[in-house]
Amino acid sequence: MSTVEKIQELKKSRAALESSGKAARERISMVLDPLSFVEIGAFVNHRSTDFNMVSQDTPADGVVTGYGTIQGRLVYVYSQDASVMGGAVGEMHARKIAKLYEKALEMGAPVIGILDSAGLRLQELTDALEGYGAIYQVKAKASGVIPQITVVAGMCAGGETLLPGMSDFTFMLEKQSKVFVSSPNAMEKGTKEEDIAGAKVHGAKSGMADFVCEDEADCFAKVRTLVDLLPANNAEDAPVYEDMDDLNRVSEVLDSIVPEDGEGFDVRGVIGELADNAIFVETKADFAPGMVTGFVRLNGGTVGVVANNSAVEDGILTIAGCRKAAGFVAFCDAFSIPILTLTDTAGFAASVQEENGGLADAVSKMTFAFASATAPKINVILRKAYGSAYVTMNSKHIGADVVYAWPTADISVMNSVSAARIMFAKDVEAGADLSEKAADFEVLSSPYAAASRGYIDDIIEPALTRKHLLVALGMLISKRQEGPAKKHGTIL
Repeated sequence: MSTVEKIQELKKSRAALESSGKAARERISMVLDPLSFVEIGAFVNHRSTDFNMVSQDTPADGVVTGYGTIQGRLVYVYSQDASVMGGAVGEMHARKIAKLYEKALEMGAPVIGILDSAGLRLQELTDALEGYGAIYQVKAKASGVIPQITVVAGMCAGGETLLPGMSDFTFMLEKQSKVFVSSPNAMEKGTKEEDIAGAKVHGAKSGMADFVCEDEADCFAKVRTLVDLLPANNAEDAPVYEDMDDLNRVSEVLDSIVPEDGEGFDVRGVIGELADNAIFVETKADFAPGMVTGFVRLNGGTVGVVANNSAVEDGILTIAGCRKAAGFVAFCDAFSIPILTLTDTAGFAASVQEENGGLADAVSKMTFAFASATAPKINVILRKAYGSAYVTMNSKHIGADVVYAWPTADISVMNSVSAARIMFAKDVEAGADLSEKAADFEVLSSPYAAASRGYIDDIIEPALTRKHLLVALGMLISKRQEGPAKKHGTIL
């Protein structure tokens, strides 16, 4: 065969590959910069001989892998091809993903996985199981070293579900994403796929989905936005962009955002006023809405925000809310992203369901996440800061670097009226008026009392909060904190 003929054969083979994996490659092109994708392992095929697999062609073995750029920054990406045996994961399919991860670790770049798979390739038996194990192992190795982002673009079942579960951020599509460990057929009679698998379930109930998107175009645009906020690895800082917002901007809206009647308010309004250009990328928006998490830019740099949302049950701490906050804080700390907390909580959820479900355990995990984090930590107490719930919310008592309070802050073991009733229970039984005692307690609960003891660093005008944050972040940029020598903590 002549050289010309060999080149023609190559072109024909590549065209066949690209035709087979058209959808997978189109998804990659949607997330990466135009014409930046470089494929790796295009000609990999299975090597199984069982169950008539010898005659079965598996182009790229059902997964397109390679690298490219997002906003000019290197990322690695793989996209499963549902047209090849339903995207089922076999030995070589898994090996391609694992090798991609190893290369991403060497280069210190994020990995984006686009899932669309029926699950394990049954024909390959234990070879396929070994493949899953190789992926799990390298994902564990990469955790906290490089960002891992997963997009569930179609089916994700059985062992495949560990891939989004072991990722830092998971995107799901409203209509086409399905994630379930066990088939509805294996559950109690009447169980439907929509009861356990869809984006609605994992966005609001399980909390697995960090972002629920309308369609693929919306999804991949949001993936690009998220990657743009994150560092490439744990040894680098997140990118800092020229801030087009006014560094001296004063937000008079914040001076009146706390309701006079004591009612709750949506903390997202505060976050928007603080953020550069009012842009807030919220994570797990539908899961545990009483705790708000997400990313903003301040002076062009990325900051992670954890905030109590008093518009939802007075901002009380719940199992789901603490889980949400703990995971987010752990991610920010792993990648040295500054953490900003906005505190406004009336305490803990009081119910049998929460206690039986492990509220104490969940709060402990969140407290550990805050207390052990060495990234810059700033707390702004907006209003209610009651009891142990306040202590756990990144207070000075567990290691916050800078703590500010608005003059509306109420820092106490509980609200003044309830405290007076407990302390002077006998007087209550006698019908005494406790308004004066409650007023005394309220004075001791003011931010000035906490400031006099050094528990907060400054009481600030709400309108000037953004300016104070920028100054504090500038001071904390060189923070270095070393803890005792240990392998890792045991509170997981």
